[in-house]
Amino acid sequence: MADLDLAFVRGQFPAFSEAALQDTCFFENAGGSYMCRQVMERLESYYRRCKVQPYYPNPVSLRAGAMMDEAYGALAAWMNVGPDEIYFGPSTSQNACVLAQAALGWLRPGDEIVVTNQDHEANSGAWRRLERQGVAVREWRMDPETGELPVARLPELFSKQTRLLAFPHCSNILGERNPVAEICALAREHGVRTVVDGVSFAGHGLPDVRGLGADVYLFSLYKVYGPHQGVMVIAPDMAELLAGQGHFFNAGVREKRLTPAGPDHAQIAAVKGVGDYFEALYRHHFADSGTGDPGIGDAGTGDAGDAPAARKAEAVRDLLHRAEAPVLGALLDYLAAHARVRVVGPTDPERRSPTVSVRPEGKSPWELAERLGERGILCGAGHFYSVRLLEALGIDPAVGVLRFSLVHYTSREDVERLIAALDDVL
Repeated sequence: MADLDLAFVRGQFPAFSEAALQDTCFFENAGGSYMCRQVMERLESYYRRCKVQPYYPNPVSLRAGAMMDEAYGALAAWMNVGPDEIYFGPSTSQNACVLAQAALGWLRPGDEIVVTNQDHEANSGAWRRLERQGVAVREWRMDPETGELPVARLPELFSKQTRLLAFPHCSNILGERNPVAEICALAREHGVRTVVDGVSFAGHGLPDVRGLGADVYLFSLYKVYGPHQGVMVIAPDMAELLAGQGHFFNAGVREKRLTPAGPDHAQIAAVKGVGDYFEALYRHHFADSGTGDPGIGDAGTGDAGDAPAARKAEAVRDLLHRAEAPVLGALLDYLAAHARVRVVGPTDPERRSPTVSVRPEGKSPWELAERLGERGILCGAGHFYSVRLLEALGIDPAVGVLRFSLVHYTSREDVERLIAALDDVL
């Protein structure tokens, strides 16, 4: 298996050559990652060449529409879904609100939905507010000591009236990955649909949504090296249950029926750049490098660059996860051994994504983030919209946690510099 070529990767991100950022290390990727050049180029190209209303019968307008159309297939290919399962909106928070309102075309008073206290508020609050419409809400509560969602207890929350379960792929504070495929299969056995918040996972390798079995999968492209857009991946049979939220005359237009404000033309056109970036990763590490992709020769597909989309996606996911693991492990080892901080969530890198939150002893998380920032360490502090989670763990949301979030372009040298800065400020 190829190892990640960090120099190649960083060459795809203009931020790493930006003079103003040369003396910094970026550890707030969970709040928004750097944008890759492929997305920037398409965004700039759209504004420069196609800033018109798309789909009108003239060459410039048709080119604009074609650039938008390309986004659906380019993204779907990396998630093992069809282009018609992709829906864009301004953010995951807004998409979740729209989705919850759309579900009222299916849910009835007395129906039940299950939410968690581990989730970002976007995939919790929107569903809880349906209580005003007579929908009963039950809470799947995490273990207050570990933060884990106890899967064995989930069936106790299901009844004949349960219609929907909303839960996270992984928490934006704990980092622990939930067994999504197992949970979705369990829900399906009870006739329960699933909405998975994948915002904190997708930046570490777009998932095989069909393999996970989720009815709806939500994530934010600006945390996956792209523009400020949210994505809803909705299975066709689930989409049929949802009431349109756009203008009544757009009820039959799939791309518009769940977008009340209409699409952001340029940003959707730029989304293809995310797929282009993953394609560049694949070709550089498996096709161009001559290492090949395991099994491709046996499949008779010839050039590794022409491999089936699902195999490419699997190879890139594995590449990113293997690159992140040792860098994350070095940080977790340091934090777990430090007497003045406590890691929130598991310290085993095999159980989590590289979003690491800590509770510092005797110091404010905000103060530490400020002092680290003075040393070029860009990180975050606060509750990160997971107020219910912090309350369940006995942490004052007004104080919050100090958070470091890594992705595949984070280097071991970045972590070593973070560790040195932490030693200094602690």
